[in-house]
Amino acid sequence: MPLTMLRQGESSLITHIGGKPETKAFLENLGFVVGSPVTVVNALGGNLIVSVRDCRVAISEEMAKKIFV
Repeated sequence: MPLTMLRQGESSLITHIGGKPETKAFLENLGFVVGSPVTVVNALGGNLIVSVRDCRVAISEEMAKKIFV
C-alpha cells in the first residue's frame, strides 16, 4: 500500500519505490530506501511529514504515493 495510507503515528517498512529512475534516485537521496522504517509524523492537506533514518522530511502527496510500505 502507498505511504499515504498510513495514519499519523503509524510506522512501517518501505517495500518498494515506484516512478521514473530520477524520482527513485531523488527519494533514495532523501533516505527512502527499501527496507528502511518510516513513520508518519503529521499529515497536512495530503502532504506528509515523515521520519526516516532519524530525520524528518516533508514530502508531497504525489511523492508519497510512489513509496510503498
